[in-house]
Amino acid sequence: MAQTERQRAGLVRTLRPRPADSPLLDLAGNDYLGLARHPEVTHGAAEAAHRWGAGATGSRLVTGSTELHALLEAELAAFCGFEAALVLSSGYAANLAAVTALTDPGTLVVSDAGNHASLIDGCRLSRGRVAVAPHADPEAVRAALTGHDGRALAVTDSVFSVDGDAAPLPELAAACRSRGAALLVDDAHGLGILGAGGRGALSAAGLAGDADVVATVTLSKSLGSQGGAVLGPARVIEHLVNTARSFIFDTGLAPAAVGGALAALRLLVREPDRAARTGRIARELHGRLTAAGLTTVRPDAAVISVRAPSPEAAVRWAADCRAAGLAVGCFRPPSVPDGISRLRLTARADLTQEQLDRAVATILATAPTG
Repeated sequence: MAQTERQRAGLVRTLRPRPADSPLLDLAGNDYLGLARHPEVTHGAAEAAHRWGAGATGSRLVTGSTELHALLEAELAAFCGFEAALVLSSGYAANLAAVTALTDPGTLVVSDAGNHASLIDGCRLSRGRVAVAPHADPEAVRAALTGHDGRALAVTDSVFSVDGDAAPLPELAAACRSRGAALLVDDAHGLGILGAGGRGALSAAGLAGDADVVATVTLSKSLGSQGGAVLGPARVIEHLVNTARSFIFDTGLAPAAVGGALAALRLLVREPDRAARTGRIARELHGRLTAAGLTTVRPDAAVISVRAPSPEAAVRWAADCRAAGLAVGCFRPPSVPDGISRLRLTARADLTQEQLDRAVATILATAPTG
C-alpha cells in the first residue's frame, strides 16, 4: 500500500518519542502492575548493569548467558508452576522460538484467528501445515485436528491483545488431548494478572507444568522490564536450546533487563494484591464506559477495548485524548483482523481514583458523535 493510500485510509503510523517526564496519564502502555519505574525494579536493573555490563556481549550459547539469567529462569519457572524456563531477548523471539522448535514439516499447527502477530509469524516459519481456527472455539480446534496422523500443535494467546478477552484454556486443552496434540499458550497478557498472585492464565486453568503444555511470556508487561521466556518441561527447554534459531543466533538479553525483571518478579511474590487490583481497575473502567453508552468488551485481564466507528474516528479520538492529557492505544486495520477500529486501554495497579475519574471523563468528552 502506498503512503497516499495509507493516509486516505487513516492507517499512517508515526513514531512519537516519549520524554522521561511526560505529563500524560498513561492508559496506553502495558505496565500493568506499575513496576517499570518502581525503585526496587530500577535499582535491580542498574545494579545488574553495573555488575555485568551494559550488554550481554554475545549469544547465550557463547558469552551472553550469565548467572543472573539462570536465576531469573529458575525463579520464573517456579513462580509460574513449570519445570524449566528459557529467557530470550523479547516476547516476539520467544514465540518464534517455541513455535518453530516444536514443529517440523509433518506437523499440523492450529492457530487461533485472533493470535498475536508473533505467533502468526512463528506459524509461517514453522514449515508445518497451518490451519486457522475461528477465534476462541475449542470445537473448531478439535475438528481441525481430527483425521491428522502425526504431530500436532494448537497455538493460542491466553488473553488476546486487541479485545482483552481470555481463551477457554481448559476446553482447548481437552480438545488437544482428545487428538494427541500439544498446546502452546502465549501468556503475555496473563502473567502478573491472572491466577493466584498473578501466576498466569495456565496456573489459573490448572494446566501449568503439564507435560503437553508449553507457555511463552513477556517480561515487558507486568514485570515492567524487557525480554521474553518459554516455560515448559525441562526436555522441551533443552530442545529449544539446541534448535530454536531466535535463541541460538540472537544476542542474550541485556543484564539490566534481566535484573529489572527479577526484581519485579520478587516484588510481585511479596505483593500479590497488585494482580487483583489491576483486574478491579480494568472492570471499573469497563463498567463506567459501558454505562455511559460506549461499546466495550468485558476485560478478562487488564486490556479494555472501546469500539470506534471508523479508523479515522479512532485516530481522531486518540489524538483528542492525548491533547487532553490522556495517552490511549489506537488499534485499526491491518493490526486488527476483524477490521474493527478501537481504542485500547490498559489498567494499571498504581492508578489512583482521581486518575481513573479523569481518564473516564476525558474518553467520554472526546468520544466521536453519531
